[in-house]
Amino acid sequence: MQLLTLSKSDRIAGLQALLPGVMVILVIALASRFISEHYGAPAMLLALLFGISMNFLSTHDDCAPGIAFGAKTVLRFGVALLGLRISFDMIGTLGWPVVALVVAMVPMTIGFGFLVARFFGFANRFAFLSSGAVAICGASAAMAIAAIQPKDEKSDDRLVFTVVGVTLLSTAAMILYPILSQFLGFDDHKAGIYLGATIHDVAQVVGAGFSISPEAGETATLVKLLRVAMLAPVIMAATFLIHRHTTTTAEHQRPPLMPAFVVGFIALATLNSLLALPQPVLALAASGSGWLLLASIAAVGLQTRPAEVLKVGRAAAGMLLAETLFLAALVALALTFLPQFSTATP
Repeated sequence: MQLLTLSKSDRIAGLQALLPGVMVILVIALASRFISEHYGAPAMLLALLFGISMNFLSTHDDCAPGIAFGAKTVLRFGVALLGLRISFDMIGTLGWPVVALVVAMVPMTIGFGFLVARFFGFANRFAFLSSGAVAICGASAAMAIAAIQPKDEKSDDRLVFTVVGVTLLSTAAMILYPILSQFLGFDDHKAGIYLGATIHDVAQVVGAGFSISPEAGETATLVKLLRVAMLAPVIMAATFLIHRHTTTTAEHQRPPLMPAFVVGFIALATLNSLLALPQPVLALAASGSGWLLLASIAAVGLQTRPAEVLKVGRAAAGMLLAETLFLAALVALALTFLPQFSTATP
């Protein structure tokens, strides 16, 4: 945004300074997507690992500005564009019991993360980062939460570990949860609710749902998008609390009360709800958001030192697993025992 206030020659010079680093993250994103589409590996995880393998570039004078731009600004645009995947019509399609379940389970999972954090030896930052990623939308939520948290020397390491952890857990859930849904006796509609409410990343939700049936796949996708919609209120609430409890110093400034990317997310979701936007526009926005988030996670990987990530340790892995199991059990109990779901229909 600062480029807009500069003269034309300064803007050109600024863009030229960004170009080498942006080209690096673009190449990593393209390679990750190609391998993902041809061999089935998660694109986000590939981009992160490719970035880590070339982290020496982040210290190169030519590449550093563009990589920093990718890890920060590109991320925010990607999260904002997610808003075009949300509409108010989802509430009517899913019904209020499902909406209430999603709205309740997000803060409960985040609360569980804060509750067990001390047991695993972590403070509030990792508690919020990990539980928010598990509760909302995996890697995308992790990056959005990291964007509003005050930075310290371990911020990037915690983010990378969380992205890797939730991606691997999502991949495992994509295989195991359809089997679990069948074991629990869920019909296709309830199985779709379960998968959409418990698997972390959108791509794995789609894969798991449609592996059961078209009905399960469509229901799972809608429920997952409803979870994505919870990103905005969670980020807004967290930003308010961080702003309230952060002291401004010369080295550390308070975050804005309303981050611009959250404003963009809400504005685009509202626009998509009020207007019948052309399907090509929505498809372009969904694709663009995916590419921007893929590029930004490549940039985060480029800024990461593997040795520092490993220091996060087994305790962090255990905490992510505990939060995932808590969410899976919470939703399973709700769908099994709450009367609202005993007569649920598509």
